[in-house]
Amino acid sequence: MNTKKFSFLLLLIAALTSWHCKTLKKINLFSIEDDKKLGLQVSNQIQSASSEYPLLPERGNEEVYRYIRNITNNILNSGNVKHKDDFVWQVKIIDDPETLNAFATPGGYIYVYTGLIKFLDTEDQLAGVMGHEIAHADLRHSTRQMTSSYGVSTLLAVATGSAESGAVQQVLSGLTSLKFSRNHETEADTYSVNYLCNTKYDSAGAAGFFKKIEGSSSTPQFLSTHPNPSNRVENIEKQAAAKTCRPSTTSVSEHNRIKALIR
Repeated sequence: MNTKKFSFLLLLIAALTSWHCKTLKKINLFSIEDDKKLGLQVSNQIQSASSEYPLLPERGNEEVYRYIRNITNNILNSGNVKHKDDFVWQVKIIDDPETLNAFATPGGYIYVYTGLIKFLDTEDQLAGVMGHEIAHADLRHSTRQMTSSYGVSTLLAVATGSAESGAVQQVLSGLTSLKFSRNHETEADTYSVNYLCNTKYDSAGAAGFFKKIEGSSSTPQFLSTHPNPSNRVENIEKQAAAKTCRPSTTSVSEHNRIKALIR
C-alpha cells in the first residue's frame, strides 16, 4: 500500500472512531419503560427509608405541596417537555432544613428538600431549579450517566425488581448524589430556560439561584463538582436574552408565605 493510501486509511479510521465515541455518549441503552421502572423502584426505596429521607407529610402541608406541584405543572405545560406524557412527574418534599438539594430520578420522580425551598428568595429561583431537575429526567441524563458507573445489567435488575437489596441501595445512593457531567449540567441549564420561557416565571430563574449560591457559605450537594457557578449564570442569562420570553408575574410575598409554613 502506498503512503498516500495508508495515510488516508488512518485518517478515515480516526474519523470513524471519533464519531463512534461521540455517538455512544449520546445513546441511551434504556427504554422509556426501563426509566419508569427504575424510577418506581427508587421511589419505593425512598418511601421505606424514612430515617434517611424523611418525607414531609402531605397532611398538614397541603399548601406547600400545592405550591411546589403548581410550579412543576406550569413547567410541564410549557409545551417544551418532550416526555411530559411518558413519565409520572411525581413530586415529593424531603423534610431536611439543613440540606440545600433537589434531585430527579429516571421516570420523573422529583425530590426537593425543605432546606432549599427556605433558602431561595423567589418562586422564579425555585422554578429555575425545578426546570433544571425536570430537564435531567426529560433528557434521561441519569440512566445515561449511571450506565457507565453500574453497568446495564445492574440497572435493569433494579428496574425489574430482581436485584439484591444491596444493589438497590447502591443505585439509590448513586441517584441521590449523582454528579452529572459538565455537558449534562449545561444542557439542563439551557433546557430550564426553554421550559420557563412560556410560563409566568423568569426564564433566567436558575441564574438567580446560582447568584444566591455564590453569596452563600454552603454549597448544595448537587453542585459539588461545579463549585463556581459564575459561568453558568452567564450562560443562562445569555440563553434567556436570546429569546422573547414573558416577564415574570410571580409574587415574592406568596413565596415568603409558603416558606413560613415550613417549620
